[in-house]
Formats: sequence, C-alpha cells, structure tokens
Amino acid sequence: MAKRDYYEILGVSRDASAAEIKKSYRKMAIKYHPDKNPDDKAAEDKFKEAAEAYEVLSNPDKKQRYDQFGHAGVGGPAGGGFGGSMNVEDIFEQFGDIFGGAFGFGGGRRRGGRRVNRGSNLRIKVKLSLEEVAKGAKKKIKVNKYIACSTCSGSGAQGGSYDTCSSCNGSGTVTRVTNTILGQMQTSSTCPSCGGDGRTIGNKCKTCFGDGIVRDEEVIELDIPAGVGEGMQLSVSGKGNMGARNGIAGDLLVVIEEIPHEELVRDGNNLYYDLYVNFADAALGESAEIPTISGKAKINIQPGTQAGRILRLKGKGLPSLNGYGTGDLLVTINVWTPQNLSKEEKKMMEQLRKSENFKPSPSSRDKSFFNRMKEYFTE
Repeated sequence: MAKRDYYEILGVSRDASAAEIKKSYRKMAIKYHPDKNPDDKAAEDKFKEAAEAYEVLSNPDKKQRYDQFGHAGVGGPAGGGFGGSMNVEDIFEQFGDIFGGAFGFGGGRRRGGRRVNRGSNLRIKVKLSLEEVAKGAKKKIKVNKYIACSTCSGSGAQGGSYDTCSSCNGSGTVTRVTNTILGQMQTSSTCPSCGGDGRTIGNKCKTCFGDGIVRDEEVIELDIPAGVGEGMQLSVSGKGNMGARNGIAGDLLVVIEEIPHEELVRDGNNLYYDLYVNFADAALGESAEIPTISGKAKINIQPGTQAGRILRLKGKGLPSLNGYGTGDLLVTINVWTPQNLSKEEKKMMEQLRKSENFKPSPSSRDKSFFNRMKEYFTE
C-alpha cells in the first residue's frame, strides 16, 4: 500500500512554516494519542503516521529531500527497506516535548517508569556504478558500531540485577517544590543520581563496564532503489549505534557516491555519448555500435550526416527515482578529421576539394548546435 503524502497527513500546505507544521502535528498527536484511544489500532496507526510525517517535515534536510524525491528520498516504499515504521515508544522518545506534559509525558519517552536511551545515528558512503543506479542494487556492508553486549544482554548489569534508584524511587525524575511570593512552584528534572534511568547497577558487567553496549561489526543488507544520484542520502531505521542499557538504536544514514562511467555521461535521468565517425562514413552512411546501460546497441548513420548532429534513443537513459518515466540516451555525432595524410590521400582530397558537393551549403535543416539543443529540450 502506497504511503500518503506527508503534507496531506498533517493537513498543511507545502509552503507551511515550521511553526505551522509543529502546531498541526501536536493537534493530531493529541487527538490520536494512545492514552486517549486505548486499544484502538486505527488511532494508533494515525498517531504513528502523523509522527512519521512530522519527523521528516520538521527536519530541513529531510524535508528538502522529500520535496525533491518524494518518499524514496527519505526512506519511503520506493527505497526498498529504507526508513521503516516508527513505534509509539520511538515517538515519545523523539517528540515527547511537543506534548507539553499532556497525558503525563514530558520531554522524553519512558518505559516502565524510566528513561530509555537512544543511540546515535551513523553515516556511511556507498559507491554505485551507473548500471547499479539504473537497476537498483542490493549491497551487504560491514559497519563498525555499538551493539548490545552479549554478556549482559544489553542491560549493563552482571546477571541482569538492578537496584531501584533511591533518589527518584525509580521514576527517573526528581521533583522540587519552591516557595515564591505567588505560592509554591513545582519543577521536575532528570534525576542526577541515575541520569533518568530510574535504576542503579550494583554489580556492573565486566565486558561492557555497565554501559550495556560494546563496539563490534555488523553485516547490514541494503536494498537501494533505482534512480538514486550522487550525494543523495537514504536512511535505514534502527541500524545505527545501539542505545546504552537496553536502549533503542539510532539510524544508519547511507550517502550515495556515483562511480563515473567510462563512456557515458549522466545529466539527471539522461545519458550522453560522443560518437566519432570518419569522414567517409558520415558522407556515405554507416551503422555504428554504441554503449548503453543494458549493453551494446546499433544505430544507423544516414548519408550526409553533419558533425554535431544529435541522435536520441528514447527510454535508454536512467529511471526516475519515483518510478515516473525514464530518461533518454543522446548520441552526438563527431566527424573525425584526419591529421596526418599520406601523399596519395592528399591528392585525393585535393581533387575532392574542387567538387561542388564539397562546398559548404547549409540549409535550414542544418541548424546550429544551440538551435538543435533548444529543439530537443522543447519537444
């Protein structure tokens, strides 16, 4: 099932300000909040959908990529596994401050009365050939990152044994009451003793020293969609660094690097190729073999072909990232002028030079290079 447009989900226009996007998201999040709609799967799905839309549109970089490439640019369905769905706990961790205390949630997500740590994002570069860009690619890569400690199962505690924090009684927050001229004011902050975890470790794991995470390598499979381009960034949800002490993982950001093709030049979804032919072939006509993304192709050079003529092979370029159409392959004919002639060749050329057929006589069809390019792009 295709994802809905993020602007449509939040009910805002494409030129909406950051404040308008945030206001609309808060309104929807409160409306479909799980505490307000217990055991309502449809409301929970709308809650997640709104959070996913806000996660993209509230981030200037992601918003720019979404505006340019749609869902595929930020890990949508065309991204073949990038992005992923957010769960309710992720939402509370990431956007809890937006609720402003509504439903008992403050600035962070809590699981069972304690704060849950979120790992940092990782950024890697993946090189793709033009053929891989055209077809999409499956890649297996090794990533050095923080993963859950296998000795303590990510808890940080030897044997998984915790003590309830005596400072906050397991809540992860401490409350202070201050007397003012306006009366008593109550403020809450993260517990300094346990860092908001709500628990303390009496016997720390000897492998991870209580952090619950260790550095190791993980093999990650990437399914990269066709049509990506140089510098584009895709994200794989939950494949970044693991959060400390049974936390949640950050995201893996994949930056695309395009390996230049030996013969074809890319410009957007179009490809360009310079074909050099000799004078005789241009005058008499000939067939020529040219490279394409899918192999070799034969084209016919008509008799009397002028230098600079552009032949267009429709649909032989690269696919659009969003799956709407394919670019073309444009072949520019270059007539090669010999530079070192033998005596016999010079004699023949001298004779040909006197022929009326060898005198330039351009017609209206023999347009300048700029007019030919203008004609192509306005077709």
